[in-house]
Amino acid sequence: MRANGLSLKSYLRVTQAAFVALYVIIVSGSLVRLTGSGLGCVDWPACNSSKFVDVSSTHAAIEQINRLFTGVVTIAVMAAVGMSLLLKPRIRNLTLLSWGLVAGVLAQIVIGGVVVLTGLNPYSNMLHFLVSIVLITNAVVLNHRVRAAIDGSRRPAAGGLGAINARLRWVLLISCGMAIILGTVVTGAGPHAGDENAIRLGIDIGWSVRLHSASVWLCLLSALLLAYRVRNNGKEWQLIGHALQVFLFWCLFQGALGYLQYFSGVPVPLVALHVAGSVAVWISALRLQLIEG
Repeated sequence: MRANGLSLKSYLRVTQAAFVALYVIIVSGSLVRLTGSGLGCVDWPACNSSKFVDVSSTHAAIEQINRLFTGVVTIAVMAAVGMSLLLKPRIRNLTLLSWGLVAGVLAQIVIGGVVVLTGLNPYSNMLHFLVSIVLITNAVVLNHRVRAAIDGSRRPAAGGLGAINARLRWVLLISCGMAIILGTVVTGAGPHAGDENAIRLGIDIGWSVRLHSASVWLCLLSALLLAYRVRNNGKEWQLIGHALQVFLFWCLFQGALGYLQYFSGVPVPLVALHVAGSVAVWISALRLQLIEG
């Protein structure tokens, strides 16, 4: 589709760039906390009272780089909005989804300021990460809709899923979302606060880890049950088999990594991988849910 406007394939590349930028800033944001650089800049939007940009110390440089990368993300999501207006004919739901990215980034900028000004309050940190998940969800749905538009509305399905299997996909997605929420609780109670003087949630980390693990197991078991139910149905397996295998890979990888980091004293490199992996799990669960059929 071009008709003197931007092609959908070109627009897909723009939305993919926005998706990558959003993923990168989630990981870079986690590195700020994991390196103890959360208060490398003690003010907002300036780094401190004397300098708007300060890279004079390692902690300040890490926090500053993460803040500056927010500019890259902002440009990427604004490009997604601007380019959606150049599509001919214009597709309203793509424009609305791209505006959702802008709204989310603006919200993150404000929440980021609250995180700093409240001395890395764990609740504001938790909200910061969860809004990032909402943003990446928006980006995944936007990319999915662009691909569907390229294919000419919906892709022809190989066969519909039975009612129980369709519900299992919802159980999988909801339990995966609960695992992410409870994962932020574990983080709020754990040792990586972003600064040695930051306050922690007043809860037992052992119980928070157990609840988080239970939600992960529910997510995994629902995926395994779904795989068991569709494995001998050629049409259903053709419809969701690949996406389900991708999800199972990331879920098993993330679960194994979670146990490894817990029993090895939550070292920073493993925690960083766990954060990146949690986003990969969520993306794969979303893509499985978005398959129409």
